[in-house]
Amino acid sequence: MSENKKKQLSRRNFLGKGLLGVAGAGVLPSLSVAKGSGPDAPALQTLRLGLIGLGRQNNGMMGSFITIPDVEIVAGCDVYDIKRERFKQRADAYYKEQGKTVQVEVYENYHDLLARKDIDAVVIATPDHWHALIAIDACKAGKDIYLEKPLTFTIREGQELVKAVRQNNIVLATGSMQRSYANFQHAVRMVQKGRIGKISKVYACSGGPPKPFDLPAEQVPAGLNWEMWLGPLKADIPYNHELNPPISINPPENEKLWGAWRWYKETGGGLTTDWGAHMFDIAQWGIGMDRNGPVEIIPAGYQNTQYLTFNYPNGVVVTEQPFDEKESRGCKFFGADGWIEVTRSSYNASDPSLYPVLENEKDMSGGGSRAHHVDFIDSVRRRKDPIAPVEVGHSTCVTCTLGNIAYELMRPVKWDPANEKFVNDPEAEKHMHREYRAGYRL
Repeated sequence: MSENKKKQLSRRNFLGKGLLGVAGAGVLPSLSVAKGSGPDAPALQTLRLGLIGLGRQNNGMMGSFITIPDVEIVAGCDVYDIKRERFKQRADAYYKEQGKTVQVEVYENYHDLLARKDIDAVVIATPDHWHALIAIDACKAGKDIYLEKPLTFTIREGQELVKAVRQNNIVLATGSMQRSYANFQHAVRMVQKGRIGKISKVYACSGGPPKPFDLPAEQVPAGLNWEMWLGPLKADIPYNHELNPPISINPPENEKLWGAWRWYKETGGGLTTDWGAHMFDIAQWGIGMDRNGPVEIIPAGYQNTQYLTFNYPNGVVVTEQPFDEKESRGCKFFGADGWIEVTRSSYNASDPSLYPVLENEKDMSGGGSRAHHVDFIDSVRRRKDPIAPVEVGHSTCVTCTLGNIAYELMRPVKWDPANEKFVNDPEAEKHMHREYRAGYRL
């Protein structure tokens, strides 16, 4: 085997372990930067966080944020009392182990958490239908925000959130953590540098649209405020344990599945928004369409269209299409001179020169969710945009939602990304927003 081939295989094996430390100086955040250094660094101070939505996602992110130097998690909010209890027990145990005295409080209503003047930022990981209202209220309360993807439930919500962030001088990071994975960064860098020539198409494998709600009604468990969980949803959605997966404190048992609200039209956007918010995000980043978007969206099943298709103003065609037999979640960029495919655990390319140069793999690290969280904290300290700011998260979310609107209408739709409106399509315009329940307004 050639030395070149050995290096290539070694790189693949390294990627298979999760991270690739090849992003280059200044691309990935570091803990030393987050703590502050140099004459232009901000004064070192403790940042105090509140977590809103204490289900599976925030339970995972808590383990990352709580260990970032000079960050304290001081509050949590959820509509389910057992998840509040899990959060508090876990936070209290961590600070006791660290020998620190940190008072941790829990709330059922997020307004009570936002009212605290001592909280600097919030991490929002609720179901999608609550994202916009909570985030806009957080902007008005002066809290910086880490908001899970997809950024909002509707296009109009996203437009209003962008305004609120900028009008209130808020740092908002979108939870599109793949932007902080070094393998995705390297792939995008190679594409944007023209290393595979002019891009003609991208396969972004994410999955299909949502389906109509079909879960049977069940008894609402004690301690769960189901009316508050529903919030602005106008559809009459009964409780089912798959929507808010149960947990146990004694014996300790976390959620065994992701909240099924993701998969239904009435409560989520299906895989189009759940995984599309990751994969369409990388595709748009690579082809230079951040803060922009497609001009035509064609649903799979329309005439001879096999895959959901996005046509971009620069001529690139992005399809929701597998690029390997495993139907791996990832992206494959096709250029005139080669190709690159990338997932969270792999990187492959048409030529060895497109692989990263690793001088010492043992010393390589960087990328992934942890780096994304550190980037947010660093951005809060320095009052700068994070790697995935609100406009980027919004443009990606719009693309995903446009895909579902095309599916709903079962025909192509044309979109004006500069003005964020449909082109001569009153029927599609009706899907810019969803009517809220009485008592809620955007």
